Amino acid sequence: MPNLGGWEWVILAVVALVLFGGAKVAGFGKSAGQAIREFKEEAGKGKAAIDASTTDDGPAVEQ
Repeated sequence: MPNLGGWEWVILAVVALVLFGGAKVAGFGKSAGQAIREFKEEAGKGKAAIDASTTDDGPAVEQ
């Protein structure tokens, strides 16, 4: 897989703007940012749940 330098990213951005228009590209960026924030929130909740279910002796075991 080739490495993309600065100019290649600029060319890709210009092509995306031409194909989709500024509003669509901005909407895509906003949606991607929101998805990343939601993922981080849920990952934090999962980590908190795991931390809460373990004790100093190890994981909790139901009997």
